Amino acid sequence: IWADPLRGHPSPAGHRHTVFPAAVEAWAEFGGLHISPTGPGRQIAPATLHLDPLHGLHMARTLGDLGRALDTQTCPLGTETDSQALLAIDAEGRVYALDHTGDWYLGPDIDQALAALVAGTQPARLTTG
Repeated sequence: IWADPLRGHPSPAGHRHTVFPAAVEAWAEFGGLHISPTGPGRQIAPATLHLDPLHGLHMARTLGDLGRALDTQTCPLGTETDSQALLAIDAEGRVYALDHTGDWYLGPDIDQALAALVAGTQPARLTTG
């Protein structure tokens, strides 16, 4: 239900989303979930999540730029609903968050990334150079 709308929606400049097995597998397992953790986080506030890749529908260029910087492809997973950070997955299954403060590495797979988000573990900032 997500692959076709993502593939079929070009940005005004013609950028398109890429869809790959790691994204489809993550959507199949977690797509559509709303996650609302309770209690304090370990290092930061735990994230409230909505795992719907269509939150990233209009972010094809941004995700394409991230993928090029990381030498991979990226695809949307959902959003942190409080901060509006976009969650993305790459072709290897690694998970990232993109928000107004920067780009963040959340974990080597969706299970570890979701655990970190719900537990309020401080993510690592992606840097260039």
